[in-house]
Amino acid sequence: MFKLFNFGSSSSGNKRDRPANAEEEHSTLHESDEEMFAQLDSTVFKRFLFYASPYKKAMVIATLAVIGFTLANLSIPLLIKFAIDGAIQNGDTNLLATVAISLVAVAFLYWLTHMLQNILITRVALTVLYDIRADMFLQLQRLAMSFSDKTPIGALMARMFGDVGALQEMLEASIEIIGDFLTLIGIVVILFILDVQLAAVSLAILPMLIFVRLVWQPIARRAFLRMRRNSSVVGVYLDQNVTGIRVIQALNRHRENHNVMRGKVRDFFVSAMRAARLGGVMMPTVEIMTGIALGLVLIVGGNRVLSGAIEVGTMVAFLLYVQRFFEPIRSLTMHYAMLQRAVASGHRIFELLDIPLEIQDKPGAKAIGAVEGRVEFNDVSFGYNPDRPILRNITFSADPGQTVALVGPTGSGKTSITALAHRFYEVQEGSITIDGHDIRDVTQESIGEVMGMVLQEPFLFSQSVLENVRYNTSYATRDEIVQACMIIGAHDFVMELEDGYDTILEQRGSNLSVGQRQLLSFARALVSDPKILVLDEATANIDSYTERVVQDALKKLLQGRTALVIAHRLSTIRNADQIVVIQDGEIDEVGTHEKLVSNGGLYSQLWQTNYTSFDDIAGNADEIMAAPAVST
Repeated sequence: MFKLFNFGSSSSGNKRDRPANAEEEHSTLHESDEEMFAQLDSTVFKRFLFYASPYKKAMVIATLAVIGFTLANLSIPLLIKFAIDGAIQNGDTNLLATVAISLVAVAFLYWLTHMLQNILITRVALTVLYDIRADMFLQLQRLAMSFSDKTPIGALMARMFGDVGALQEMLEASIEIIGDFLTLIGIVVILFILDVQLAAVSLAILPMLIFVRLVWQPIARRAFLRMRRNSSVVGVYLDQNVTGIRVIQALNRHRENHNVMRGKVRDFFVSAMRAARLGGVMMPTVEIMTGIALGLVLIVGGNRVLSGAIEVGTMVAFLLYVQRFFEPIRSLTMHYAMLQRAVASGHRIFELLDIPLEIQDKPGAKAIGAVEGRVEFNDVSFGYNPDRPILRNITFSADPGQTVALVGPTGSGKTSITALAHRFYEVQEGSITIDGHDIRDVTQESIGEVMGMVLQEPFLFSQSVLENVRYNTSYATRDEIVQACMIIGAHDFVMELEDGYDTILEQRGSNLSVGQRQLLSFARALVSDPKILVLDEATANIDSYTERVVQDALKKLLQGRTALVIAHRLSTIRNADQIVVIQDGEIDEVGTHEKLVSNGGLYSQLWQTNYTSFDDIAGNADEIMAAPAVST
């Protein structure tokens, strides 16, 4: 995996070429309702079967258990018929005892098969969901940075947990659904075996029920999809507000954000209520159909009993079967809402899994191996939107052990250049080579082994200091980590923490200062020991005192390494071997600090502005310190 020492938000380039509205969750993962549901029945269930295929044995046993459970369920009305017609009416106590024992045996079979099918299908369901979540996580790790730029974290979390949770409900209920269908088929067959005329009367209500379902089904589909989408929108907005809580509090946006959230929750509530109402319509409908069917059986069956055409036990069995016939219909109706949520969720999950990888290793790509560290950009052009390039004809090189600084106004494309070097994005024209190897011809993992990055916004995980420093070098020993922290200048403040190197950091390392977090990210880079190092404004958020400590450590860190350095503080890169000045996505000038200052170009202007601003601040500070005290 790439050695990205800090996962921060300093991906710059030209921001206007990226999606502006993070709330538009479906900007990258979206299809219309009609397009989506046109594929549901033909694709989603096939994908489920693919994931379940390794567990065929358990599924076969579970299916056999369902068949046994269904047979046990269907045999009870027949046993009651035999008890009434054969034993009670004829006074046969032996047959009555036999039927009673049979009922107990059937009840035991019912219990055994029900328990077996639940255990097996739950195990299969949880295993399948584990495989799906693992594949989703792997896919998210492999997708290009362009995907992360466009997709809100809340939307991804909704898919990882909400959508997968909906799948779990469906998979665990799948055996019940199969059992319901088997029960319906079995009841129809038995009814026609017992009495064709009464069976036809009993099932006469079905066409009306089918018509109601055909009208209801497409409306319910759209309602459940809308509810799911509104739920995701709420999750996205919640994630943004939790992540940006400091900005929200600083700008006093509580009331405005609360009103926006209320609107989104209201939309979800309205869509959820509509889905609930549609889900609740079918249940009373089925109950009405059940009552009508039982009334028909009583009227027609009662007359046939009185005329001697059928026996009492047969009519009782019919009543029991008709009632049981509508039980699976009620169950399927209840499962339908869950099934719609699950199928829509399944489509969203597989949509994520099917996103093509923009950056992949070529067939037969080999590891880059040991390198000296020569990096070359050869006429490179790139744009987050290919039709709007933000880098044009970038050509420069960094020899082994050289420090090359990239400077320029904000938005000129400096960070995009370093991102391309690490192959976070694919160049559209030209090439980038390391020791003469085009980075597109070697494995991405091997690039990460020779190149490391330290970003402007340090990212630390909710783990110990020790684990954070050796995050991408798990083989590093404790002594090596302590040594790296001592070189960087982080050891003293780490030892002042409650548990030293074993101190568990809070979320994003919030119990440390920005400077302390950055020092740990430098130590992380030192432990990893990459041959090529990218510093993306790594000292921008560090105070002047800490910067002096870091600059001393960087001299040791950069020895024998090629470095690409982005810096707004020009004083930090004046000793660079080469300075590349970028303006509007193009190289404006190249040279050493002294040469560029004497040229009087853009760098000279930036240097004068930077130097003058520093002098002004220092002068103002002197004036303030020299001013007489004001009595009060």
